[in-house]
Amino acid sequence: MSSNPDEATKITEAATSPPAKRIKTTMDATTATPAPPPLQVKKLSEKGRLPTRGSAFAAGYDIYAARDTVVPARGKVLVDTDISIAVPAETYGRIAPRSGLASKHFIDTGAGVIDADYRGPVKILLFNHAETDFDVKEGDRVAQLVIERIYTPEVVEVQELEETVRGAGGFGSTGGFAATVV
Repeated sequence: MSSNPDEATKITEAATSPPAKRIKTTMDATTATPAPPPLQVKKLSEKGRLPTRGSAFAAGYDIYAARDTVVPARGKVLVDTDISIAVPAETYGRIAPRSGLASKHFIDTGAGVIDADYRGPVKILLFNHAETDFDVKEGDRVAQLVIERIYTPEVVEVQELEETVRGAGGFGSTGGFAATVV
């Protein structure tokens, strides 16, 4: 036992703390959830590549360019992927930027919603926020596809909305920046 009173207090405090929550990390036949429906992908040419995940826990599937393209400085371009997809019902595909392209080259994505009933070619809208052109090569990973569940409630017109603490505050109102919005 320590003679230091501060150490004794720490030990006592630790003993009275609530126990940590335990999370089950193994699955057996009774707790296994069914596999999600597959993401269906159709190659539209030999240059189309199936989306891939960079790791077992990656949220998004990497999407590949089907041909060389230049994203002009301070401009935008539609990048061909030469694939079509069918996302599962009650989901949509969200095209998201790749963090490395954004942080290193100022490349961002736009207009990235793929509905469950869309079957056309997937194209990626890339924005170049840099002062120099950006070269995309065939086979480059240009974006990621994140499959997200959606809820589509019935639209109901009402005369009044329920009051909340936040009210109509928006555009930075909860972060203390509301006064700077013009």
